Amino acid sequence: MARAIRARRLPDAAPIGAINITPLIDVMLVLLVVIIIAIPIASHKVPVDLPVGRGTVDPQPPAVLAIDRQGSLYWNGAALADAALPAKLTTLQQSGAALHLQTDPEARYERFDGVLATVKRAGITKLGFVGNRPLED
Repeated sequence: MARAIRARRLPDAAPIGAINITPLIDVMLVLLVVIIIAIPIASHKVPVDLPVGRGTVDPQPPAVLAIDRQGSLYWNGAALADAALPAKLTTLQQSGAALHLQTDPEARYERFDGVLATVKRAGITKLGFVGNRPLED
């Protein structure tokens, strides 16, 4: 009887020489999905026209357009009505001077966006943004 048991005994377990590649494939698929999602985000560009060559000093001082926290406009420190802004911007664009846009950090973004759209429609190409400090009252 012992002989029969020995005959039916399984052979000794030999080490398996194959590698389980299922986890490797899972990791590679996750990395592929991450790359597919991340590439369009990383390649998003905002077109900006930068000056080429050495800069020159502009002989005309820049005009300063300020927006306070209530959304009121100021042109070089003087109050400005919304209706008068396009005329001022057209004059500025024809003179070739730069425009500095200063916005109070508490101002509404919608107001800033609307003023910036008006500046763009006027054809202003020399535009600078002044720091994010509260306007002096």
